Amino acid sequence: MAKISPLMIMPPVIFAALAGLFLSGMLRDNPDELRSTFVGNQAPAVPLEAVQSTQQLTDADLRTGDVTIVNFWASWCPPCRAEHPNLLDLQAQGYRIAGINFRDQQPQASEYLSNYEDPFFATGFDLRGRVAIDWGVTAPPETFIVDGDGTVLFRFVGPLVGSDYEQRFLPELAKAME
Repeated sequence: MAKISPLMIMPPVIFAALAGLFLSGMLRDNPDELRSTFVGNQAPAVPLEAVQSTQQLTDADLRTGDVTIVNFWASWCPPCRAEHPNLLDLQAQGYRIAGINFRDQQPQASEYLSNYEDPFFATGFDLRGRVAIDWGVTAPPETFIVDGDGTVLFRFVGPLVGSDYEQRFLPELAKAME
């Protein structure tokens, strides 16, 4: 009887495992969405410092009984500038928006809010990006919808613009407000 070498079996086994992994990824509800480990859990801590000349964001601000939009942004971030008009529009509609600036410099962050209007009721300043890491933020902008008890309901990666904003973020925000 011929002996089969393990080296002959390994390539088909590895191929089958990779094919199964890719197939399971393609069959997810939304294959483009990055899942957040915080959805359904309490929001992580916020920075202990605010952007200069703004109100300090606190952990208690996320547990007032009101839904809060938490937006991670930076003055050097072009997509953050692109979404800024929509943040101002959400603020004008009465939504509570907290801004966490990260990996930025205080003068630039403060100047940005002075020059382009400040849509945030309170801010946090995260110089080294440690808080952003705790929230699972990969790059700015990222936005979270937080329930009135501090539970993260939804994570939106990327700028709040276009059809993705209209078809994914706004329906989740409306659901949170019910």
